[in-house]
Amino acid sequence: MTQELSRTSALASRHRALGSGLEDWNGMGTAWSYNTDPNDEHDAVRERVGMFDMSPLKKVFVRGPDAAATLDHLTTRDMSKIAPGSSAYLCVLTEQGGIADDAIVSNNGNDEWMIVHGSGDTMALLEASAEGRNVDITFADDLHDLSVQGPDALATLNAATDIDLAELGYFQHAPATLFGHPCRISRTGYSGERGYEVFADGTVITDIWDQLVAKGVMPCSFTALDKVRIEAGLLFYGYDMTDANTPWEVGLGFTISKDKGDFRGKSALAAAQGKEALNNVCLDIAHPDMVAGGETLSLDGAEVGVINSPCYSHRMGKSLALAHIQPCHNAGTVLQVSGDGIETTATVVDSPIYDPSKSRTHA
Repeated sequence: MTQELSRTSALASRHRALGSGLEDWNGMGTAWSYNTDPNDEHDAVRERVGMFDMSPLKKVFVRGPDAAATLDHLTTRDMSKIAPGSSAYLCVLTEQGGIADDAIVSNNGNDEWMIVHGSGDTMALLEASAEGRNVDITFADDLHDLSVQGPDALATLNAATDIDLAELGYFQHAPATLFGHPCRISRTGYSGERGYEVFADGTVITDIWDQLVAKGVMPCSFTALDKVRIEAGLLFYGYDMTDANTPWEVGLGFTISKDKGDFRGKSALAAAQGKEALNNVCLDIAHPDMVAGGETLSLDGAEVGVINSPCYSHRMGKSLALAHIQPCHNAGTVLQVSGDGIETTATVVDSPIYDPSKSRTHA
């Protein structure tokens, strides 16, 4: 059955050639699987270099004298602390202090900012924050995003670009030319590895993709992305956080600038601190495969939580999951797992379970 998609990736033909059915995410055809083994894709990211087409993320430019003030009202970060050439991961909140979306905001300089977000309500809330302000908002749907991740990402990209990416710090970005094409390269990603995101127009992104494949970069599916991001303790909006959760509950308190001025949801967020109904945790599940997700977690016969994002890590030999559980169940707590056709146990473990010091992303 053909899906009706409102957005089209310039890389659709490349995904189809690799066996993708172009399943929908965020209104765009997305490679949830290829005809390659997702475990091999996982290995490529951890051992060499792989790439994900993250173009379904929405890229929005915010320009003008009041751009920073608009983003200050929209998000939990203080824009004055984000220098030109730097970015920050942050939350967009509802008036009730729940997470309406998560996003990365980049300061491009000269009153130009870019906000990259997923499937939440960022765009509508951004337009509301812009009311009465001298600011222009442009949704740049032709701007594509290739996430090149792994220990060989730096050497692979550096050999084909006109800037020295070794000088680009974590969460920094710069305009560049890659394989002769104009782009912006950001030292960010969603894998737990050192990596880079390449933002380029649809007119050139296919050639960049082809050139990277020729250099040995392995195209990777969202099935593999789930494996690496769960190992790295990275959240996916709609699964591991929703507008029913505050940043405090899901481990995103670090995205809140403590001394900034007013922003949407600020008072509700302050009132909610210390009243968390749940925590986000990582589980090591006693099961030989990936569980389905949605399983109930219990302790001493009482329900205490639910599994949100499961995967099986062949590299660790573990069935893993991110889950929401009631507070005060620390690492080492053993929970009962109950679901359709499954009865087993899971142990709460420290997150991230892969590279807990984050030395690979921050190197």
